[in-house]
Amino acid sequence: MRFQSRATPAASLYGNQPPEILLAPGTMQSTGLLSQPDVQAFVTVQPADGDDSVRPSRGATAASLRYGVDLADLGESLGITGRAGECEALTLPRVHGGRGAKLPWDGLTRRLGFLGLGSGRDDDLALAGAALAGAVRGNGTVVVDLGVPTSPGAFASFARGYLSALYRPWSAARSGFAPTGSEVPGVVLLCGKHALEPLERAITVQRNIARGVWIARSLGSAPANVVTPTAFAAACQSIGSEIGLDVEVRDEQWLAANGFGGVLAVGAGAATPPRFVTAHYRPGESDAPAASLAHVVLVGKGITFDSGGLSLKPRTTMPAMKTDMAGAATVLGAVVAAALNCAPVEVTAVMPLAENMPSGSALRPGDVLWMADGSSVEVANTDAEGRLVLADAIAWARTALSPNAIIDVATLTGAAKTALGTKMGALLSNDDDLANGVLASAGVAHEPMWRLPLHEGYRSSLRSPVADRCSTSTSAVSAGTITAALFIEHFVGEIPWVHLDVAGPARAKSPADWEAPDATGFGVATVANLLAAQLK
Repeated sequence: MRFQSRATPAASLYGNQPPEILLAPGTMQSTGLLSQPDVQAFVTVQPADGDDSVRPSRGATAASLRYGVDLADLGESLGITGRAGECEALTLPRVHGGRGAKLPWDGLTRRLGFLGLGSGRDDDLALAGAALAGAVRGNGTVVVDLGVPTSPGAFASFARGYLSALYRPWSAARSGFAPTGSEVPGVVLLCGKHALEPLERAITVQRNIARGVWIARSLGSAPANVVTPTAFAAACQSIGSEIGLDVEVRDEQWLAANGFGGVLAVGAGAATPPRFVTAHYRPGESDAPAASLAHVVLVGKGITFDSGGLSLKPRTTMPAMKTDMAGAATVLGAVVAAALNCAPVEVTAVMPLAENMPSGSALRPGDVLWMADGSSVEVANTDAEGRLVLADAIAWARTALSPNAIIDVATLTGAAKTALGTKMGALLSNDDDLANGVLASAGVAHEPMWRLPLHEGYRSSLRSPVADRCSTSTSAVSAGTITAALFIEHFVGEIPWVHLDVAGPARAKSPADWEAPDATGFGVATVANLLAAQLK
């Protein structure tokens, strides 16, 4: 008998929304915010080129004039270096003395802070934003003058780091997700005389992408007895209702009627049945004329727990397998970001969901399956299950949706992690233009990816004596990431296609920079940027 887990409302499975970041005209010298109660002001500094240990930004210089004290000199006395991500708070003294004694900062907030910008480039600005997020929890209002050239790109980079660092993973002790509204301060970025609209748009885009990333990370970080295939599907429906996506959930009867042999076989050993979910976004006429509308299908591997099946994984690697649905969570997050940012393309996220478990009814090594396109597959290893559910989903999407492009995302092979580590994803594609577009978007998103070849010489390793093909290589070619992509490519046909193997960067064992442990949401920003910019 299956143990009972506490019922979890669908809406609580994907966490809170990222907070707003506000903009205000003026500088530290002119803004009225510094005289309001419960305010903390941060000035930005950078490493100096010469003898001084820190170089004040324009914002720090303006604050020095307002406060009547050399803040850069004060920072130097405190050991501030200006390196990216450095963040130190201080409280200026009150006046002490006879009646009428005054200090230059009387009437202004005494709570100040120094924020290091490093070089001022995008990554350093993101680190500064992340550092601020870690330093200001519980404050009322935080005012920041970045002091760098006021541009949408600079503000977007700062917002990217700040919003990423605010995320906290699922915890039963917190009954779900943190932070709550009371823990997150109101952050106001001063923008001098710069027009507010382009800066607001840049920050809104980042917040919408962060919303998608938070959804992906939340679903990936929750335990597998909480995020089952049916619970994931319910979360999709809840998100769809909130965002305005058309979400359809198909059950195991529909899968059987439509010949989804791969999804059904992978889920055959589990007590929780598989599900097949689509989430569809179509822009309004004002965002993209219907006649010119491209349709992009995103397919995500949704194995909510991967024990390996009868080809059982070692116990040491199994706990992290609650994140083996990171591909499905990523494409869900990407379609959410696309909808919120009014991307000028039609997008359908396709999510085959199943648990890969051992039991008397489980898929066996040596079994032959009939897939959604009618072809047969010999299963050599039940722990190579992801490609089976992707194959069914892609074959169905190709004929049912007639897309202009397909992008699949999956924590597919340990070989990708071995080759590229935990900070870089593998990309394989049958179309150079689409591949280059994804790589360009990955650069903008700061999600490194490396293209690997679909080497023809390895295709023969997938031959089977009893089926149209084998699910894994039958020879000692070793190239596991490439042969997995070659297997999937058959089901794509002639449609432009990119395969993203994110087995390394989709998970983090320990915090790094602004990453919390567990699911990282890697790939959401890349795909969201592509949908917004590359496929117009």
